[in-house]
Amino acid sequence: MLGNGAGGGHAVFREGEHVLLADNETKFDLLNNEAIATTIVGLIGENPERAVTVGVHGDWGAGKSSVLEMIESALDGHDDILCIKFNAWRFQGLEDAKIALIEGVVTQLIEKRSLATKAADAVMDVVKRLDWLKIARMGGGLAFTAMSGLPNPDQIGSVVGMVKGFFADPKKHLDKDEIDKVVKGAEGLLKAKESRRVPQEVEEFRKAFDELLLRAGLKQLVVLIDDLDRCLPEPAIETLEAMRLFVMMDRTAFVIAADEAMIEYSVRKHFPDLPDTTGPRDYARNYLEKLIQIPFRIPSLGGVETYIYVTLLLVGARLGDDNEQFGELVKVARTALKRPWDPTGFDSGAVQEALGDRAKDVAEDLVLTEQIVPLLASGTSGNPRQIKRFLNSLLLRARTADARGFGAAIKLPVLAKLMLAERFIPTLFDEIGLASANDPDGRCKDLGILEGELKAAPVSPPEEAPTAAKKTAEEPQTGAKNPAPPAKAAVASPENPVLTQWMASDVIKAWAKLQPPISGVDLRPYLFVTKDRKDYLAAASALGPLAAVVERLMGRRMTVSGMDAELRALAKPEASLVFDFVRRRILAAGDFVRPPAGIDGATILVRTQPHLQSALVDMLGMLPETCGPWVVAGWSEVLTEESEKRRFQNLIERWSKISDNPALQATATAALRTGIKS
Repeated sequence: MLGNGAGGGHAVFREGEHVLLADNETKFDLLNNEAIATTIVGLIGENPERAVTVGVHGDWGAGKSSVLEMIESALDGHDDILCIKFNAWRFQGLEDAKIALIEGVVTQLIEKRSLATKAADAVMDVVKRLDWLKIARMGGGLAFTAMSGLPNPDQIGSVVGMVKGFFADPKKHLDKDEIDKVVKGAEGLLKAKESRRVPQEVEEFRKAFDELLLRAGLKQLVVLIDDLDRCLPEPAIETLEAMRLFVMMDRTAFVIAADEAMIEYSVRKHFPDLPDTTGPRDYARNYLEKLIQIPFRIPSLGGVETYIYVTLLLVGARLGDDNEQFGELVKVARTALKRPWDPTGFDSGAVQEALGDRAKDVAEDLVLTEQIVPLLASGTSGNPRQIKRFLNSLLLRARTADARGFGAAIKLPVLAKLMLAERFIPTLFDEIGLASANDPDGRCKDLGILEGELKAAPVSPPEEAPTAAKKTAEEPQTGAKNPAPPAKAAVASPENPVLTQWMASDVIKAWAKLQPPISGVDLRPYLFVTKDRKDYLAAASALGPLAAVVERLMGRRMTVSGMDAELRALAKPEASLVFDFVRRRILAAGDFVRPPAGIDGATILVRTQPHLQSALVDMLGMLPETCGPWVVAGWSEVLTEESEKRRFQNLIERWSKISDNPALQATATAALRTGIKS
């Protein structure tokens, strides 16, 4: 299987077509995380007589589960080592998390070593003491904790009486089956000869478990705990507390895979009355470090690592896991990953040599990798799961287009470029979608100007990433038989706020430089295949009766002043659609010295539909610095949400610092000085 942590193998393979990438852990390493697994195995094996706890930390999707799989695989076959895996998330809500871990460890030890017949007396001793733990947890207020230990039989008698009393009270809404379970379990264990003090019971459990390990002939017991960071605070802490029972026992090792930030959050929620800090350190951090002696953090992927990972995923999805040439490519990749700062180990020559005659079959995939890695690496922060989710969405949409009969109109490089904007620069994608949906040829004219202005600038390769298919990557792929040429380079009007904003953004300019240029492409098929997020085409064609509303909102103040009731009657999706069209027409105005047509309509629309306040502030922030002073005042009845008021205040502060627009600067400065409400 392919992948790591955030995703393992592929689905059933069909020659010549991509398959979707499964999102499960794998024992097959594509990210060189095997180095972490090997290091951990070596550490816990250096002195197996001593107890040790190891933390495998990383964000969700970083590959923690795969590291545990590799550790389990490395320990498999050692007769004197038993490796047990426990998924905390699966047991959440099913039973008590603390008991689930303790019983899970004991049960798997007995079953995997056939101790029920080999060491029946030792098994019975441990099970008996495990039952004490269960009764203690059933006891509610007398529950077993790491500090209080186990209740003695006198306490259990009190628990039984308390439970029966609660059940007899009709005012108490208790589940009868649960009450019967508690009463039966407690009474069954209430034997005078088993009376123990709390510390004595804890020690007896430890001794019984240690004897079981000896009878099993084990040099070391290794427990792998996964998905702890997916649990709610209470079961997460209970699992850690249960682990403390074993931490002081010889010949036990715990490896815990969890995002440490989530565990610290659980500690703070579970112990709300504790001080924030204990000296110079945060209490939650101290708690975690006391339990976990050796922490390992899985680093995010760098530029070269992301390039290699994406290449392997796409090529593997095309050729199949068992393909011989793909196997050679994996070998080259694993060698290159030993020097992740050096891009030459996985350059064009190495890739071509490994793939041989199959290189031509994956040429598009190599080009696609070159194209998407720069933004994908930074946008996902090098997270393998997020990378895989993007690729899966890309392949699924292409497959959907094939199934709908217009697959020939969809080219992966064009779709990938649009999806990068959709995923990482949503405002840009929104502008392109609205413009293309309303253009008779399905093209975005502003995008043509942007690409034209950036055409002379060289396309920067991804940081540290090698070039595997440069020539092919530089050839435009438009997705049409006779595509219209890209829009001629033109000077963007300084009064075009959309282009002004685009040209001021390094991220948008970097995206626009990505191959291929798409300003000459009919983007309507691509908008159709991405309409699971937002249906721009339906918005353009189904404006219907709302078109009249848009036109009236573009009129003078007297025209729109009586529309309040009509606008309040709009459903939220309808209001958002109307605002999108009004906003687009406002921003297309060439003169902002005076209030542009539509601004009064937008004001009334937002006043009657408060959920649009954020969109209004976004629009005001896009206006050029040549804007007139009208933009500063008149919004006090419109912006009622505190967060949007603060955002607008930031805009006023920005306008107060504009040196080449004295009128706007003076008005904004006065508003700040006098505290006049906007």
